[in-house]
Amino acid sequence: MTALLIHVLGAEIAHPGIWNPTIIGYATVLCAIGLFCGSVYLLLATNLGGRLGFLVAFAGLMGFMVLLTTLWWSSGNSGLDPPHGHSPSWNVVEVVSPGVSPDNAKTAGVRDIATKGKTITSDQLVTIKPYIDTALVQNVGIGGQPPLPQKFAQFQSATDYVEIGGGTKNLFWHKPRFAVVELCPAQANVTPPVCDPLKATQFVVLSYNYGTLRQPVVLYWFMSVALFILALLALHWEEQDERARRRAALAPVPTPTPTSS
Repeated sequence: MTALLIHVLGAEIAHPGIWNPTIIGYATVLCAIGLFCGSVYLLLATNLGGRLGFLVAFAGLMGFMVLLTTLWWSSGNSGLDPPHGHSPSWNVVEVVSPGVSPDNAKTAGVRDIATKGKTITSDQLVTIKPYIDTALVQNVGIGGQPPLPQKFAQFQSATDYVEIGGGTKNLFWHKPRFAVVELCPAQANVTPPVCDPLKATQFVVLSYNYGTLRQPVVLYWFMSVALFILALLALHWEEQDERARRRAALAPVPTPTPTSS
């Protein structure tokens, strides 16, 4: 009933903001936890007592989370949609000054890319190009808002320059991966864009971010396993305490022996 009331109030707000969907989203999750977990705990507490009922409900919830996160971790293409982290991406880390070769770049990992790197294929260049466009093309403010600051922006549109090619270098599978792309300013009013021979070319240095797609699932799995083990230990300790109380209740009470004078 509370969740329904929250959604009705949210529907009355014409302009979404901090209330809708942020606060409504958090409130819906809290109401769902209170409804489902709270109802199970209430049922167990009436039969087992408040303390033991909470431990049983908590252990059951953590056991369910262990099974669910294990399915997330091993789902593959089964149709399950686990929580995802950041997707892999290329990030522009440096733009070498015009006329300067990558040998003099500030990024030490690309200074020998001309001799130890691999040539970028056309498919790789198509994949990298959107990240170069995002970094080098100046943003336009939307709705009267000023554009976001860009460190490497120097072109008005993606047709103001041409990617000539470049290479990639992977130092090791768990080490940074770099790409260097050579580009040149495009001639004005020429379609398709071609390089302007009167202007010097420059190099763009990119670093590959492997992303964190599986990280949330791994963290949830380890937390669920740890809490499940803790819940089982709490149940074990509760059982030991109950047995100790029963033994104390059944132990014979010594009675004083009458003495004669």
